Amino acid sequence: MLRLAALMSPARAADVVDAATRRLLDERFEVVWATEQHLAGPDDAAKPAALDPAAVPDLVAGADVVLTSWGTPSLSKELWSDGTGPKVVAHAAGTVKNLIDPAILDQGVTVFSAGPRIAWSVGEYCLAAMLTLARRLPRFDGAIRTGGWKQTGFRGHELAGAKVGIVGASSTARALITLLKPFGCDIVVYDPYLNAERAAQLGVRTAELGETVESAFLTIHVPNVPETKGMITRELISRIPDGSVVVNSSRGPAIDQNALLDHVLDGRLYAALDVYDPEPPSFTESVLQARNLLLSPHIAGDTAEGHLALAGYVLKDALNWLDHGTRGPSFVDPATWSIAA
Repeated sequence: MLRLAALMSPARAADVVDAATRRLLDERFEVVWATEQHLAGPDDAAKPAALDPAAVPDLVAGADVVLTSWGTPSLSKELWSDGTGPKVVAHAAGTVKNLIDPAILDQGVTVFSAGPRIAWSVGEYCLAAMLTLARRLPRFDGAIRTGGWKQTGFRGHELAGAKVGIVGASSTARALITLLKPFGCDIVVYDPYLNAERAAQLGVRTAELGETVESAFLTIHVPNVPETKGMITRELISRIPDGSVVVNSSRGPAIDQNALLDHVLDGRLYAALDVYDPEPPSFTESVLQARNLLLSPHIAGDTAEGHLALAGYVLKDALNWLDHGTRGPSFVDPATWSIAA
């Protein structure tokens, strides 16, 4: 029987491992679970404790697979230095860039990430934000709360048939594209790595960044790499049409946040921000009171159902890899490491 080390706190395990996955773990693995004694601090409901890095070598010893998540410390390449380290790292969370040294990918270690599953949750958030702001719901909500009623001469807009600009063809962007299908939108994507054939498969068209931002809806889905920092400049923001909706659920540094807020505060644009630069943000009272601004605390990918599905998502692919050598959607391709989120 394969041996698996679950490198996460008990509270985090309860968050990302559902009942069906626990049964799968019992059927297929000899599981070593981290316990309270392996934690770097106390577990609490607000934020599950991180694992103590010093506990990792003993927990991993003899394991074929390691199951990781938020709160797992970086896995040193020394764990594989004697050639007997785990064959598989299954990450029940998003990016693995802070988890592993890419050098282990050259040592025959296969890595899986639940990023594509989280992408669906983010896609739903983006769709919800787009519809909420298109229909101007925060403004109408505020009117009711202050004793108002109809907003004379003011109407929301529909998403159906609108031009949607997407910056970055990441897994979150692809989830959103799927969700947009029933709306018959004109979807324009800027991504230097997206070729015409793949764009046709997705049902979108490609464009330069300048054309992409000139959309009724603009949503950003880029990784946090040097090339994307500040890519949505003040000048590009000025080209976004009046009344458009801008959604950023990727990384705060991708957009000139101050420039965007200037256009929000003068009423020209609507925006939904789930990520910031820096995090957490500190805003003026005028920003906090803006009815054309939707703010959330980096939770676009955080849903009850989504979190509970994460461990099962990566373990399914890990087992198919071990049993049949087949790659699933959570496989981390070493060839795309430099441009991955």
